[in-house]
Amino acid sequence: MAGKRDYYEVLGLKKGAGADEIKKAYRKLAKENHPDLHPGDKACEERFKEINEAYEVLSDDDKRAKYDQYGHAAFDPNAGFGGGFTGGFGDFGDLGDIFSSFFGGGFGGFGGTRSNPNAPRRGDDLRTTVSISFEEAAFGCRKDVFVGRVEKCTDCGGSGCAPGTTPEVCPDCKGSGTVRTTQRTPFGMAQSTSPCQKCRGTGRIIHQPCKTCRGMGKIRRQHKLTVDIPAGIDDGQAIPVYGKGNDGVNGGSAGDLIVSVIVRPHARFEREGTSVLLMQDISFAQAALGAEIEVPTLDGSVKLNIPEGTQTGTTFRMRGKGIPYLRGNGRGDQFVTVNVKVPKGLSSAQKEQLRQFAAAMGESVSSGGGIFGRKKK
Repeated sequence: MAGKRDYYEVLGLKKGAGADEIKKAYRKLAKENHPDLHPGDKACEERFKEINEAYEVLSDDDKRAKYDQYGHAAFDPNAGFGGGFTGGFGDFGDLGDIFSSFFGGGFGGFGGTRSNPNAPRRGDDLRTTVSISFEEAAFGCRKDVFVGRVEKCTDCGGSGCAPGTTPEVCPDCKGSGTVRTTQRTPFGMAQSTSPCQKCRGTGRIIHQPCKTCRGMGKIRRQHKLTVDIPAGIDDGQAIPVYGKGNDGVNGGSAGDLIVSVIVRPHARFEREGTSVLLMQDISFAQAALGAEIEVPTLDGSVKLNIPEGTQTGTTFRMRGKGIPYLRGNGRGDQFVTVNVKVPKGLSSAQKEQLRQFAAAMGESVSSGGGIFGRKKK
């Protein structure tokens, strides 16, 4: 794991940062460095992978605790931690281990039993992110993501042994991964269980480790996966891709890949649930006399009727022109709020016509030059 930057440094955070700080920093950096915004930039692509890897660990309380204690080695399948980690890197044991190690298994259901180190265990879930446009979020799309998965070593079939060899059942713990000791205390004889030191809690000893995985039975590989983004997905929502997380241990099922979606802002549209919001400028004449204008929608330009006497801030509803429902049929609506623009840079003839209009309405207006012009005169 040499050469890896500190995960807190990658996200620009200090150790001990809160969950909200981690999420905020991640989203900001993921948007800035997403490969879709920097096509062909290999350095940016590597930064994006590094940011995702840091977030995958620091956003998970269990993984973060391991990282804070052991650093990058906690997630290196070749680091040789044995029974020190879950999710494919060993096992801390169940709650019974904690009580039995201190109290000799004298607490009823928390007896001195320890989870079988050779029992099937589910693999860890993985997390990544994908950036999509406003339109892609509305109508759905397919995106490629790159994920580093811990998976079974193909050379040894996950056994950790060199081809043609098999592991030995640990003679000290008889394959259980734990040893039990009895000692005399002021309160009588007490028993305690602890991970077997000879096999490091695995229950087996590998004399000829596989050269590819160095006896761990698994390696990390980069994979390119195509993810289907459903129509109607919103910013911050996540898509589970089942079975695409880390491989399980001892025949256990693989974890899942959780893909968080970042929706890039649109130049004109805003979103509120399944509604699309649009601010549209209209002229004074169009507002006063009424008009038929064209407004943009997700489906292209559509005509909208502006009745005479329309005021600034009036909102019109365009049914069925919003975001498709994420789960179900139909779509939301688009809401168009108009803003009456005051004309600037009028010619002398246009100003005179407006003065005549004001006079007809009984309104008092400036005769020209503005307040500062009149003072100067």
